[in-house]
Amino acid sequence: MSDETGDRVAIIGGGHNALVAAIYLARAGREVVVLERVGHVGGAAISAPVFDGLDARLSRYSYLVSLMPQRLITELGLNLELRSRDTASYTPYDGGGLLIETAEGEATRASFRDRTGSEDEFEAWQRFYAEVATVADVIAPTLLSPLPHIGELRDQVEMAIWTDLVDEPLGTAIERRFSDDLVRGVVGTDALIGTFASLHDQTLIQNRCFLYHLIGNGTGEWRVPVGGMGAVTAELERVAREAGVEIRTDTTVDGINTRPDSVTITGTGFTVEAEWALSGVAPYVLARLMGEPTPTKPSGSQFKLNLLVSRLPQLRSGIDPAIAFAGTFHLGESMTELEAAWAQAANGSLPDHAVGELYCHTLTDRSILGPDLIDTEAQTLTYFGLHTPFEVLPDEAAAEHAYAQFLNAINAHLAEPIEPLILGVEHKTPAQIEEALAMPGGHIFHGDLQWPWLEEGEKPRHPAEHWGVATTHPRVLLCGSGARRGGAVSGIGGHNAAHAILDTQPIMERP
Repeated sequence: MSDETGDRVAIIGGGHNALVAAIYLARAGREVVVLERVGHVGGAAISAPVFDGLDARLSRYSYLVSLMPQRLITELGLNLELRSRDTASYTPYDGGGLLIETAEGEATRASFRDRTGSEDEFEAWQRFYAEVATVADVIAPTLLSPLPHIGELRDQVEMAIWTDLVDEPLGTAIERRFSDDLVRGVVGTDALIGTFASLHDQTLIQNRCFLYHLIGNGTGEWRVPVGGMGAVTAELERVAREAGVEIRTDTTVDGINTRPDSVTITGTGFTVEAEWALSGVAPYVLARLMGEPTPTKPSGSQFKLNLLVSRLPQLRSGIDPAIAFAGTFHLGESMTELEAAWAQAANGSLPDHAVGELYCHTLTDRSILGPDLIDTEAQTLTYFGLHTPFEVLPDEAAAEHAYAQFLNAINAHLAEPIEPLILGVEHKTPAQIEEALAMPGGHIFHGDLQWPWLEEGEKPRHPAEHWGVATTHPRVLLCGSGARRGGAVSGIGGHNAAHAILDTQPIMERP
């Protein structure tokens, strides 16, 4: 089958960013076709019945929403409910736990005082995050616009916080600003989600990860999508189809051939001719499809566990589990433990102890549970293990060992073992994520995150570069997590790729 070029944009991959791009382009009058390898759209932003015989639809790969701008949600007309959580995080330790409320109040202050013996650390915490907020206030409004110049942003914030977040390794700032090892780790963990690095890494990839985790909508708050991540995808699919987008599932692209004024996409039994191609797949995969030398293959660094428990376990600290598990529940994430785990993994070994964090969706939204579970005490738990790169989890035996480490890590803080409460469990190593999602190395960001601005001396030559979505060919643009402002469930890459085309078309001679 062959299609005429017409006024068509072909999008390779049907993830959430692809759907966002498709909607904007279709509404602007373009003919849009989305080509998705598997039988459904959504990519990593899906919900699925993970456990046989148990009616719970978990957000299997990604699970919270922060970076998706409210402006984008409004413009697309998405009917989404994103709920806040009263607890931001809870970090157990021998003899107690550090509780941080989303709206930090007396309970947070008292928790810091119990941990450190004074309120100095809490006041340092408040100062640091107030300064981080000034950076978020400046950057967040630029994410749906052409890339700003670094100087435009730097001039709007205090140099001290800019230096801490952008110029020097984040670990330096953490050690200077905070004294307690556990508090240091709680701050540092946001720099390591999906990123394999020391907090002192000179490449500053940890700084970039930290920035993206703290700038969403200017607040950095991570909210719960009611109905799970699949509800986000379902809304995007609904709006895309209403806009006239053609979605072809079970359609594997094998090659992309480029010409100055058009692109040909081929696969088994089909050929699509288009004016433009947008790539929702990783740049590593795109290079192969275009017959170009592939870059270094990314290496994901997370060990994911999805669990269903009959009820939440009791904790040794005595805190109500509904408070402790409502936000991010940290395991083994003091700064010393984080750095030790990174060093072991960097030397090619699975760390001796689990470091990571838990999230309970059903304390905030029980709609993902079926009728047999919704009125029980059952809860879902998702564990995101850090510093477990592709290379140290090569097979099922290694994955089972990592799971046993998780059990040991959480049981150390429980008043009862968790194993008798577990109704179902699955694990996802980077290798398993690669197999399921065709995501190279299981890297959830498609590669290292990039700064969301133009560097000194960087001068974009055309809209694709100005929007941060350029590839080696002017008719092929990035629209997924591999874009300049990609990563996480945000829709930003899709929005920006669509607008790069819309900015180009009026000044480009039509074929």
